[in-house]
Amino acid sequence: MKTTFLKSTLSLFFALLLTSAVFAQKSPKAEATSAVGSGKVTIAYSQPSVKGREVWGKLVPYDKVWRTGADEATTIEFAKDATVEGKKIAAGKYSLFTIPTKSGEWTIIFNKTAKQWGAYDYKEADDALRVKVKSAKSDSMAEKMTFTVSADGIVTFLWENLKVPFKVTQ
Repeated sequence: MKTTFLKSTLSLFFALLLTSAVFAQKSPKAEATSAVGSGKVTIAYSQPSVKGREVWGKLVPYDKVWRTGADEATTIEFAKDATVEGKKIAAGKYSLFTIPTKSGEWTIIFNKTAKQWGAYDYKEADDALRVKVKSAKSDSMAEKMTFTVSADGIVTFLWENLKVPFKVTQ
């Protein structure tokens, strides 16, 4: 009787442990970096996956500030003073937020508070820069959210069936 109780208790314990480990998984971390002009651009982010979900307008609501990734806020770092879509921004590390819209005109936000969890403590007063860009349908499905930075300064955000590019010069 004691052996059966002990086996049942241990089985339940390990099942709960496994279940909590599965649900506690974070999205994998990733980094995109490239020399751009005489400087360097680095983006650090966590990669959520589509996992069969409807992303735009559902998982990621339209017209609301989004952390542009999972877990901690995505960050972008400029090694030198830069321009983004023709607007000046000082060298440094920023959290990168977006405001997606159904019409396809997105707002890219560079916030001075680089270290923050999600967008829960986001404050518009801490924005260093906001720019408007157009999203477009991507050439292929991107299961995991991805950023790319090209040597000619095109930063592209890709996820699901969408891409959002913006131009950086240094």
